[in-house]
Amino acid sequence: MYGRSCTCLLTISLLMLSPVLLRGQSERVRPDFAFPPLHGVQPIAPEPGSPGWPARWPVPPGTIGFPQIARAAGTIFSGTVTGIARRPATRSQAVETVAITFHVERALRGATSGDDLTISQWIGLWSTGQRYRIGERVLLFLYPPSKLGLTSCVAGPMGRFYIDPKGRVLLSAQHLSAFRTDSVLGGKSRVVFSDFALAVQRASEGE
Repeated sequence: MYGRSCTCLLTISLLMLSPVLLRGQSERVRPDFAFPPLHGVQPIAPEPGSPGWPARWPVPPGTIGFPQIARAAGTIFSGTVTGIARRPATRSQAVETVAITFHVERALRGATSGDDLTISQWIGLWSTGQRYRIGERVLLFLYPPSKLGLTSCVAGPMGRFYIDPKGRVLLSAQHLSAFRTDSVLGGKSRVVFSDFALAVQRASEGE
């Protein structure tokens, strides 16, 4: 009788504790969130439509053009991704971030050619697809850093371009659609860097 009572009490205790234990586990482990791999190599210049090419997003005609992107950017440069590191939230930095380091090849604004430049990006952007990989070459239009020191590409994928092995800037389908009236970039899927720099200059000057 005594053994049966102990067994019953043990069973009731486990039933009462189960929700607490499960809740504690769910707070420590979030199966719905998996931080994407930070390291690896993808083709330097993926072809349009390949897995490495930016996903399409709707660009209503006339709502955004190259001048708006160029003028909104605090930093414009082309470079190679050399480092990626996850940074947890701290007292001074309330949100978790990802630090991406580039070796700047050609600087147009807010950077210096030949230097290494590290930017901080909110981890949520990385989780939703704004990712980088070691070794890829890109040309970026970045917003001026926020009060938290964070930045991101102007207008999402519209402010990010791939660089091919010959150093030409690649324009995606959404770029072609949005910049079709630009006197320098219009209708071109591959642009030599000097022409692209000219387009940035003209857009910045309001021409």
